[in-house]
Amino acid sequence: MAACGSMMCHRPALANGADPPRPQNNANAPGPAKLMVTVGKSLIIDSPLNIMRVLVSNADLAEAVAVNPKEVLINGKTPGETSLIVWQQNGQRLVYDLTVRMSNTRLDATRQQIARDFPDDNINLTWENDTAFVRGTVKDVGSADRVMAVAATLGKAVNLLRVEVPATEPQILLRVKFANVDRSASLDLGLHLYNTSFNQATSTGTGYALFPDPSGLIPVKTTTNILLSRPDINLLAELQALEAKRALEFLAEPNLLTISGQQASFLAGGEFPVPVVQPSTTGLTSVTIMWREYGVRLNFVPVVTPRGSIRLKVAPEVSSLDYTNAVTIQGFTVPGLSSRRVQTEVELESGQSFVIAGLLDNQTTDSFSKVPGIGSIPVLGKLFQTKSVARNNTELLVVITPELVRPIPEGQPTPDIKFPSPFLKNVPTVAPRQPGMDKTGPAAGKPAVESLPYERLAQPAKMGQTPMTANPGETPAGPAPAAGKSDAPAPAPPAAGSGK
Repeated sequence: MAACGSMMCHRPALANGADPPRPQNNANAPGPAKLMVTVGKSLIIDSPLNIMRVLVSNADLAEAVAVNPKEVLINGKTPGETSLIVWQQNGQRLVYDLTVRMSNTRLDATRQQIARDFPDDNINLTWENDTAFVRGTVKDVGSADRVMAVAATLGKAVNLLRVEVPATEPQILLRVKFANVDRSASLDLGLHLYNTSFNQATSTGTGYALFPDPSGLIPVKTTTNILLSRPDINLLAELQALEAKRALEFLAEPNLLTISGQQASFLAGGEFPVPVVQPSTTGLTSVTIMWREYGVRLNFVPVVTPRGSIRLKVAPEVSSLDYTNAVTIQGFTVPGLSSRRVQTEVELESGQSFVIAGLLDNQTTDSFSKVPGIGSIPVLGKLFQTKSVARNNTELLVVITPELVRPIPEGQPTPDIKFPSPFLKNVPTVAPRQPGMDKTGPAAGKPAVESLPYERLAQPAKMGQTPMTANPGETPAGPAPAAGKSDAPAPAPPAAGSGK
């Protein structure tokens, strides 16, 4: 029996017309014979006897197709190793180790694709033991993921790439201005009369009655603006004709600094307790306290785009306690929250601004009361009526300006707060500080490495972090730091793809 290619089959010459050797039936025979086929190509197995059955252990790697009773066609599907067993008519069986190897054409095409996409990077793709090994150095984690996506088209791929240490992430300063203008106007009209003629005390009006207290004094509301008294006729009249207007402006200007891709938040306000009833396993209930935040809040996530602009996810919110919608639980008053919030996503250049406006809240309260009967008389009834009108107008304005900023260089003066008068006398004007590197030596944790293994940067980069420290055994691949120079030669960098 012999193995041959798909285009031509060569049968080995057998002495005296004997059958080919059957290694599985001879205890002293060598191990299984070796067969090799390329992915996408075929192999013909020719037997002098009729073949009763053929089995490929892993059908995902290769398939066996019967051509005639003495020939079987083996087609390579996926790179790998498997076993091929052939049962012949005389009861004998032959076992082969079948190796399906990668097509050189497909491997070369993958290498060419990687070379076209990354012409400036030295990337090496090899195929060993049914696995693609990718070695070399790329600029960032995204490039490494793209290289592995191309290599994965061959099958199983092992990432042995190294990634250049990324530059410092840009920092973004968000300048925000909150302006909350509250305007209100109210109008109160009413008349109250009190008379003691005919040895009888009479009080008319709405809302409350004018009657003396036990000490003989008649209480008068603080909102009364006209009070008439006629002792000769025992008449006391109280007139309310009030019109009020007010305007309240609340302004907050927080400045938030964060790294691109990281969330930052701001809250200027407070917290109030909220009792929460929780059942227990014993059938009883317990009350726990939860704290709710209120005030001026801002959450935002900035991202510097490849175009150099800043993409912002912003969620400003202004909330205040609302006791008109309060709930009383077991003697505890829990106020409601009056909130106005916006959530949006915009893209700006550094220094540009956008305004969120139009968050209006208009409320009108109109109340009217009168004395039944006499209050319905066309002219005289006006003296026995009370009218109150209140109008509230609230507007929220948010101005947001993102800026790309850099830290203040060492040695440059930092901003200081100017006080109109000294806070304390005989206080040092220079605040204590940590000694510099001229006293402590060069800073640790900042090795001058040019690249790191892929797995060292992939996970932190996906979480928005950039580790800049190397392992204790990491060998610097670039020039040594300026501080702490040594005349000893630097050790050679590890081989590419070693993963150490």
